Amino acid sequence: MSIIELSLLSPNALLAQATPTIRAILERALEDRDITEAEGETLFRAQGRDVFAITAVADALRRRQVGELITYVQTRNINFTNVCYTGCRFCAFGLPRQHPEAYAMTVEEVVQQAEEARSWGCTEVCMQGGLNPMLGGDIYVRLVRAIKAAVPEIHIHAFSPFEIQYASQIQRRPVREVLLELKEAGLGSIPGTAAEILVPDVRQILTKNKLSADAWIEIITTAHEVGLPSTATIMYGHVDGPQHWAAHLAILRDIQRETGGFTEFVPLGFIYQHTRLYASGQARPGPTGRESMLMHAVARIMLGRWIPNIQVSWVKLGLPMAQMLLEAGANDFGGTLHNESISRMAGADAGEYVAPAEFERLILDLGRIPAERDTLYRIIHEGARYYDPSSPATMPAPLQAS
Repeated sequence: MSIIELSLLSPNALLAQATPTIRAILERALEDRDITEAEGETLFRAQGRDVFAITAVADALRRRQVGELITYVQTRNINFTNVCYTGCRFCAFGLPRQHPEAYAMTVEEVVQQAEEARSWGCTEVCMQGGLNPMLGGDIYVRLVRAIKAAVPEIHIHAFSPFEIQYASQIQRRPVREVLLELKEAGLGSIPGTAAEILVPDVRQILTKNKLSADAWIEIITTAHEVGLPSTATIMYGHVDGPQHWAAHLAILRDIQRETGGFTEFVPLGFIYQHTRLYASGQARPGPTGRESMLMHAVARIMLGRWIPNIQVSWVKLGLPMAQMLLEAGANDFGGTLHNESISRMAGADAGEYVAPAEFERLILDLGRIPAERDTLYRIIHEGARYYDPSSPATMPAPLQAS
C-alpha cells in the first residue's frame, strides 16, 4: 500500500493495518490509559505503516483532549548575553568573554526591548542568556524588576533551571529562596530548557559542566511548588535514541502527576551545523523526519492526558514540517519569537520571526481554528484576526526588530 493510500485511511483502518504489538499499545491509549515507558520506546522504534497508525491515533487523542484550536503566542526573545563559561558542546550560542562577538545587554537595553515588544502586540517576553560571571548573581531579579516597572502588564517567561542554579550558587542561597524572590519581583513562569535528555549517560556526553538531571528535576518541581509554572522540553537527534526519549517522557509525566506545573511540552530537534558535538563526529546531523513525527505523536500518546499542550518548534523544524506535525498530535504553533538567537547561532535557517498572520494562514490551511493565547494558554482571540484569506496580499511584512 502506498503512502498516499495509507494517508487516506481512517484511524481505525490504520490500526487494522498496524502490527499486532503496535496496535495493542495504541488501543490502550485510545481507552485513555497511560502507556508504559517500555511501550513508548516500542512506539518510537516504529517504521512503515505503523508510523501512520501512531500519528493517526495521536491526532485523534489531540482532537479529544484539546479540540480543533491551534494556538500561538506573541512573544519576543531577549537573549541578554551570550557570554557563558560552561562551553556546552551542543551549543553554538555561548561564547567566552574575550570573543569579538561576545555581548552583554544593559538592564536599560533589555527594558527598551520589552517596551518595543509590548508596542508590537506581544503579551510575553522570553529571557534567557549565557552564564556570565561579569553580570553578578542578582542580574536575574534586577532584570525582572526593571521590566515590570516599565511594562507591568507583560508576562515575563524567563531563566532556565541552569540559570536558576547559577543564581543560587553564586549568591549562596537556596533555590527556593531565589525562585520566591523572582516570583515576588514579577517573574511569571520559567522555560523548562536545559533538560536536553534527562538520562545521565547522555548528559555526560552532551556536557560535563551542566546541571545534572536530578538538579533539573529538583529546580522544576520547586518552581512548580512556589507557584511558577514552566514548559517541559526535550532536545533530541544527537547521541540519543528511543530508549532515552521514552525515559525522558516518563520522567516528565511523573513530575506533572505530582505538581501539575507544566504548561506545555516542546520537542526541540538538535540543530547541529555549528556545534562542536557534531564537528567532533560524536553526534548525528539532527533528527530525521520520521523521528520528529514520532516524537510529537508519542508525546501526545504518553503525555496528553497530563500535559495537553504539545508545541511545535518552527525554528527547529521549519514552517512546513511544523505545520505537518500539527496533524500528528501537536496543537500549538509556539511563539512569534522576535529576535530568536540561540537556534540561529547553531545553524537553524527557519528565520527569527513569524507574523501572526502567517501562523493563521498555515492553521487555516489545515482546516483548523487559529487562536491567539497568552503564556498560560488563556485564549485572547479565537479565529483569524490578522490574516484575510480573501486578500493574501494584505499580510503584514515582518517587523524590522531592533
